[in-house]
Amino acid sequence: MNGTDAQGNTYLPASQLVKATLAYNGNSTFTLTLKNISGGTANETPLSPGVWSVSYIVGGSLLADNPLYKTGQPTANGLTNIAEVGDNTMLSNYVKSITGIFTPLSPVLVVVYNGIDNPIFKNGQLDAGKGLTPLAQKGNADTLAAYLKGKPGIKAVYVLPAPTTRVLLPQIGNQKGGIVSQQLTVSQGDRIAVATMYGFSNDWFFALADNGVDATQKGDISAGVKLFDDGTAINQFPGAGVTQFNLAGTPLKESKPIAAVPNPNAFTTLPDITAIIKITLK
Repeated sequence: MNGTDAQGNTYLPASQLVKATLAYNGNSTFTLTLKNISGGTANETPLSPGVWSVSYIVGGSLLADNPLYKTGQPTANGLTNIAEVGDNTMLSNYVKSITGIFTPLSPVLVVVYNGIDNPIFKNGQLDAGKGLTPLAQKGNADTLAAYLKGKPGIKAVYVLPAPTTRVLLPQIGNQKGGIVSQQLTVSQGDRIAVATMYGFSNDWFFALADNGVDATQKGDISAGVKLFDDGTAINQFPGAGVTQFNLAGTPLKESKPIAAVPNPNAFTTLPDITAIIKITLK
């Protein structure tokens, strides 16, 4: 609407009818306030319930730059219901269907070992300073891999980057999720440990919990994967923290024992881990 409609009716600019204010609450959270200021104007009107969305930026670009409507395109997904009768149900349900938490995963560290405990980490203890911090904060497994190679009980160490992208990108729309694989030579008594960074975090990492898994078993072992907080960087909202390395920030140091990330946590509710990462032994 630019001043008049097709019938010649006149309208004030939208900014003189609705006031929108965005306030920063700290810790990557904001409050959006909409105020109806149309009272006493020539276009006095109530406002219906609405729909809102926040879109991810990945690689400098919005993944959904027009999630609710596109100017010049036919209305879709329930916008007509809002415009004609103020019913936001259909558009709200549509937006929910394309909404959710996701994350890239760093190149995956895989360790085959025998006769020792999980060589990557131990829950409840401080990061040992051997290379887990770069993995958990920056997605760089090379330091820890180099440290582990040749150590007693370590049979093989691999760092598996995704082809072309290095990081394992999430499944978005018709885009397949990133996948890596490695042929392993194992024998009875061998175990496997795995770790990869939750890319949109300060220092969270996925890992096979406890003492890894039996290397000779077959099938889906995803149920053994847990999400851990390395305790070396102050946490922020996943995918929104200004000090997260993968969002061009500098992690703020802390020193706490490694611990499982609760769900729900202080920031959000994450999907079930098996909906984020899948590990299969064939």
